[in-house]
Amino acid sequence: MKQLNEVADLFFSAGIPMPGVQVSQDEALRLVRERYPYCEYCLVADWRWIDLDVTTTKAQLAELTRTNRKPAVIYAASVIYDSQRRWDVGDFVRTSYLYKFEEGFIFQTLNTIYILIGDGVRKKASLETLGRIF
Repeated sequence: MKQLNEVADLFFSAGIPMPGVQVSQDEALRLVRERYPYCEYCLVADWRWIDLDVTTTKAQLAELTRTNRKPAVIYAASVIYDSQRRWDVGDFVRTSYLYKFEEGFIFQTLNTIYILIGDGVRKKASLETLGRIF
């Protein structure tokens, strides 16, 4: 039951409000193409920034440090557009680990630029809890 409560908390309890970018889909496309003309990208809404507790898994933390990534992912309940067509409009997505965060709405992994449209929330979760939702 504890595991179910942790997952429910991640999805349904309040988090720290985080602003995303407040633009139309067309404007978001223009922004990403202008700034990252050769990168794959995904526009998302209804998103949660999840900080992962990796303090108990030293090997995982060492690997993230070695690859210049940070223990954070985005879970978005709504894909608006994916340039690689991995997900359809309306699908959910969970990113890989954060590589770089810019301008308060550009979440970059090693493979993809995610544009965070609209406001979201920030939460903290264990790797085990995150693994239970996918």
